[in-house]
Amino acid sequence: MKDPKLEVPQPIREDGAGGPDLGPRDVMRDIENPDMLVPPVTDSGLLPNLRMSFSDTHMQLNHGGWSREITVRDLPIATTLAGVNMSLTPGGVRELHWHQQAEWAYMIWGGARVTAMDANGRNFIADLGPGDLWYFPAGLPHSIQGLAEGCEFLLVFDDGSFSDLNTLSISDWFAHTPKDVLSANFGVPASAFDAIPGQQVYIFQSGVPGPLESQQAESPYGTVQPGFTHRLLAQKPILTPGGSVRIADSSNFPVSKTIAAALVEIKPGAMRELHWHPNNDEWQYYLTGQGRMTVFAGNGAARTFDVRAGDVGYVPFAYGHYVQNTGTQTLWFLEMFKSDRFADVSLNQWMALTPTALVQDNLHAGQQVTGALRKEKWPVVTYPGYTYYPK
Repeated sequence: MKDPKLEVPQPIREDGAGGPDLGPRDVMRDIENPDMLVPPVTDSGLLPNLRMSFSDTHMQLNHGGWSREITVRDLPIATTLAGVNMSLTPGGVRELHWHQQAEWAYMIWGGARVTAMDANGRNFIADLGPGDLWYFPAGLPHSIQGLAEGCEFLLVFDDGSFSDLNTLSISDWFAHTPKDVLSANFGVPASAFDAIPGQQVYIFQSGVPGPLESQQAESPYGTVQPGFTHRLLAQKPILTPGGSVRIADSSNFPVSKTIAAALVEIKPGAMRELHWHPNNDEWQYYLTGQGRMTVFAGNGAARTFDVRAGDVGYVPFAYGHYVQNTGTQTLWFLEMFKSDRFADVSLNQWMALTPTALVQDNLHAGQQVTGALRKEKWPVVTYPGYTYYPK
């Protein structure tokens, strides 16, 4: 019996539309994107690309770790947020630096130590693990260092044109300040700066830091409270039969004033329901599994994208969309917004809270549809006998 994964897919729909593609072509790419090769018959009109894979980006390799980013240069539609995928070796350091943009982060695996200070001289030092978040407001200095096992994390910045390679770094400033000025500023001989780096170091290798209690630098002004971190996985999730959702915004993560987020779990056969967001564009990062997303833009335009772990998706403000798990493993992804609060509108809930006769007349739909509507929101849905499973 042939393995369907080894068969060469053709752009032919079940209704006979299309025809064979005899090449040249990238067959592996077509296998990864079945809903782009053979779009659903409901796809129509023109929509820009709304998906980008970190695997298609440039890797910045340093002793101590690596980074890669997706900005408007890679995904032009993504104007509100930019993302950086970074990994640090055990002891690897993202040097002391600051940004003109706020930085939000999700720890993917491993452990990291972060340090920061606010404008009042209050400092902050903390260790983080998988599922933890941090947020550094624009302009505040900070650093990140890998702990004993190293780490990997996602950084999100509240400006789509941001680049992590164009930040304000301590080494870069020292390298471009005369040594006599450094001497006057710190009250030490100019020769004390003979060994400073000649340019930005960005990421460098250091030793694994000692226990947290041994690394404290006590400030006379105290520490930042309630702090720059949040334990997302410790939250009680919104549970539905199809999965779960955890929301982190300024209501439960007070420092996060410009980025709101949701961690979404979609079980096999389930889907993130048809919905839209009334506050801003949505920037997505897929952590595990595979799925497909259709985005509806109005005026008869809709387009479907296949997504998998490591991909970034983007949905413009107020566009209707859903995300469906098309694999056999649980699909986990992050939804992020340039906003202080998370907000979404459920199509199902809206219909349920609208007069029944009006809905029936508008859609030419009967009691079978309106009788199944829910007044309570289920962000992730699944119904026995009505779920998607891969062919």
